[in-house]
Amino acid sequence: MHVILLLLHPLVFPSHLALIPVISKNSVNPDTIFANNEMSLGDIEIYGFDYDYTLAFYSRHLHTLIFNIARDILIQEHRYPEGLREYEYIPNFVVRGLHYDVQRALLMKIDAFHYIQLGTVYRGLHPVPDKEVIAMYDGCHVPLENMSDFYGKSSHGHTMKQYMDIFSLPEMNLLCSVNDYFMKHNIDYEPVHLYKDVKVTRAQQVVFQRHLENYISYGEQTHAVLKKLYEDGKKMFLITNSPFDFVDRGMNYIVGKDWRDLFDIVIVQADKPGFFNDRRKPFRRVTDKGVLHWDRIHKLEKGKIYKQGNLYEFLRLTGWRGSKVLYFGDHIYSDLADLTLKHGWRTGAIIPELRKEIKIMNTEECVHLMTWLQGLTGLIEHMQVDPASQAVVQEWIKEREAMRSQTKDIFNGQFGSLFRTYHNPTYFSRRLSRFADIYMASLSCLLNYDFHHTFFPRRTPLQHESPFWPEQTSAGALKMPFIPPQNHN
Repeated sequence: MHVILLLLHPLVFPSHLALIPVISKNSVNPDTIFANNEMSLGDIEIYGFDYDYTLAFYSRHLHTLIFNIARDILIQEHRYPEGLREYEYIPNFVVRGLHYDVQRALLMKIDAFHYIQLGTVYRGLHPVPDKEVIAMYDGCHVPLENMSDFYGKSSHGHTMKQYMDIFSLPEMNLLCSVNDYFMKHNIDYEPVHLYKDVKVTRAQQVVFQRHLENYISYGEQTHAVLKKLYEDGKKMFLITNSPFDFVDRGMNYIVGKDWRDLFDIVIVQADKPGFFNDRRKPFRRVTDKGVLHWDRIHKLEKGKIYKQGNLYEFLRLTGWRGSKVLYFGDHIYSDLADLTLKHGWRTGAIIPELRKEIKIMNTEECVHLMTWLQGLTGLIEHMQVDPASQAVVQEWIKEREAMRSQTKDIFNGQFGSLFRTYHNPTYFSRRLSRFADIYMASLSCLLNYDFHHTFFPRRTPLQHESPFWPEQTSAGALKMPFIPPQNHN
């Protein structure tokens, strides 16, 4: 329909139609492993894993349980109003990677260049008008000193907290719900205190004591990956912040009682990311019943369970250094950042949301929207220099803005895609591309590749290289009028 209207428009000539990309008939396989950095599995001898949302996946019902327990803790232990019980977990309200302004009690999405995506700023359960956002932040840019710290935390003067953990979805939900209740009932409150009170850590500890096997999903696929690695002679280890009894019950369900036979080393309650930086914490051996042994650890042995410790001691005792080690985790900061920046391990990010987003991308509606949006942008870029075209260009600019909102809503009505803020990558995407060599929806994606496969990142052009990449040319770059160099003498 859009293309037909263009053909009929008096200001659009046949030459302009070259600026409209052809609608792609190719779809993306959600089980693909994507590469940010070239990496060959043939070089990998040792595979390491986080536990939660890496080996163990959970159903959405777990988030509802965590939300309910955390909400009840607020009411029972912090004396929050009983009226909060009317709030329930909203599964598709938030996405991972959002920033929370602790002092203003605002949840928002920020792009790779520290710009707030207008229309994604929420106070409680309702959006904040764009004009109000611009007035509060004196524009849309968030200065570096106000952003979250290296690990996404609000500390040392940083006013923003970034929620990177999948378990943070119920926490963001609860923050918005409590804010909403206070505003509805005109209750004066201190946003910083609210932020400190609304934590799901205690709720998670309560959940750990329950029958988690009722919430575990995709156990068979995880078992198949571990078995394939084991049969190929790969060494494997587990480093998780979760306690042993929780991991043991989950792995018994996923693999069986002999799950420890697959792993050369198992470390629980590691306290990542501190595990990767603090040289002082020693390893302690833990019995199956949780009893600590206080004798000094001189060797990390297969079949035994270790608690805490630090990576420097781990490297000394194992010799597992450099690019022969590949570690998988779902938390880009706590699991992957230090390993790639300081220790040279290869890293794999598990992004469960990827499967859903790819399925949306493959829909006919999304393909048509994105194709037309790209074509419309190219036409605006090319025709903006023509004085006779200004009226239609202004109409196209309005249409482009409407379509950008429409494409956002396809992924999530409040915050859009995890990976994009309109045309820019999100802050989350920027960190993912920096700290993960490869990324995928789940470990089961490994079942589609042999252990000599090399992952190649797609070579995308830099902006100044695009004229030499015709299929990815910036709209109008080859057709822009020649601008002669200026004589500055």
